[in-house]
This record gives sequence, structure tokens and C-alpha cells, in this order.
Amino acid sequence: MEKGQLNIGADQANRWRKRKRPGRRGQSRSNAPLRLVFVTVAAAAAFGTQFLISHGQMLPSPVSTWLNPLPPPIGGRASVIDGDTIEIAGQRIRFNGIDAPESKQYCDDAKGFEYPCGRQAAQAVDEFLAASRPLYCKFVSRDRYGRLVGDCYRADRKNVQSWLVEQGLALDWPRYSNGAFASEQATAKAAHRGLWQGRFDQPWDWRAANTDKVETASEQSTGLFSFLGNLNCRIKGNISTNTGERIYHMPGQKYYSSTVVTPSKGERWFCSEAEAQAAGWRRSKV
Repeated sequence: MEKGQLNIGADQANRWRKRKRPGRRGQSRSNAPLRLVFVTVAAAAAFGTQFLISHGQMLPSPVSTWLNPLPPPIGGRASVIDGDTIEIAGQRIRFNGIDAPESKQYCDDAKGFEYPCGRQAAQAVDEFLAASRPLYCKFVSRDRYGRLVGDCYRADRKNVQSWLVEQGLALDWPRYSNGAFASEQATAKAAHRGLWQGRFDQPWDWRAANTDKVETASEQSTGLFSFLGNLNCRIKGNISTNTGERIYHMPGQKYYSSTVVTPSKGERWFCSEAEAQAAGWRRSKV
């Protein structure tokens, strides 16, 4: 009888082991894909970090510039590039949260006649800044071309962006401003000032339809992937230290590899020869 009890206990133990084994194997298989995902993500992150460390100097200037921390606020005499871009001590700065007509953009006035609204905006900015110097700018980000994006104030503390939008010379750009200048724009629209006196294309729409006429790209960016999208912009825009002439170098030309692009000096990268020529640069002769 004791022997029978032992046999019954052994049979039960065997049946118990048979039921448990598949469960353990199934649990192991279900965890395998999850572990594989973790390993893959960790490897990709390690590779990306090592690439930036090892090849950071090989990246186009806008990308390497974006990786640097933002500089402290700057003040000085500003040179106007266009309606929403200025330069202080060789540093190109784009006004934050607004968008002005491009230099070659035309709009319709109250009578339906075309006028150069882009050049008019630039001239108005120049006169506005000259009335109370110097200009002070505090930076919030960089755009896709490595330019600093900032909030700027005259010496009398008047905000440049607010003034431009209130005068109808620029638009509030909700994509980046979160409506910061919506009230100023409503005031300009109600008073039919500037752009609001007639018909016009929003600057971002005009650029999309006139890529061949855009001299200075104005689109802002807050993410790394926008920079990576410009890795194919390999044309180097260089300013001659002897003559001040603006010359661009194509890949394969004699001095291409030795040419260094320094944005703080006004130098830049271009994505096409047409873009470089439209911005006033000529091709290197060698």
C-alpha cells in the first residue's frame, strides 16, 4: 500500500512537470522580442552618439552650429538684411515669431497697384531701428540655416516684432509665436495698415510658390531633423578677406576642401547654384 502511494505520487509529479514545462518555454519566447528591441535601441543610440562625437566637424556648419549652446544676449548697431532679419557684429539674427514679405515679393495696395512690399518692410525696419540705437536681442533658438532666432528691442525698450506686426509690415507667425502678436495683427488689419491695405500672399505661401526668387530662406526650425534634411547643401559661400567679394565653391573645385564656412562672418552654405547667385554670390573661377 505504501508502495502504491509512492507510485501515485510519482505519477502526479510527472503530470505536474509536463503541465509546467510548456508554460516556462512560452514565457521565455515572449520575452525574447522585447529584449531584442532594447538591445537594438541601445545600439542605435550608442552609434548616433559616437557618430556626432567622431564626425561633428564634418557636418555642414548649420548642423554643427545648432549643436552649440545659444550665446548670451547681444547688443549693438544692427544692419538690416530684410524685413525680419538683421545682423549685429557679423551675427545673423532672425526676429522670433513673425514673418515679413521677402525682398523680391510684391503686394497690391488699396487701389490694386503692385508695390515692393518686401523692400518696403526692410526700409521701414531700418528707419525704426535708427531712431533708437543700439538694438538688443535675446536668443530663443536657431533656424534651419544656423541663424539665431531672437526677441529684439530698441534702446527705448520697444519690441521690434510687435512694432512690425502692428504697422502691418509683418505677420504674426502662429506656427512659432503661439499667437504672441495676434492682438497687434488685429489692430493693423482693422486700420488697413501696411499689407492689410490691399491683397497679399502670406510670406510662407509666397516662398513655397517662388522658390527661385527667395534670396534668404526665412523658415524657422526647432528640431534636429530639419537640420539633417539640409545635409545635401554642400555649396560653400565664402567671403574674400582681401576684396570682400562673395564667392561660392562647388564640390570638386580646387579650393573647395580648404574653404571653411564661418557664419559669424556672414558666410553660409547653399543648396543650389541658383540660390547662391540669387543671394549675390558668384562661382569660383578655379
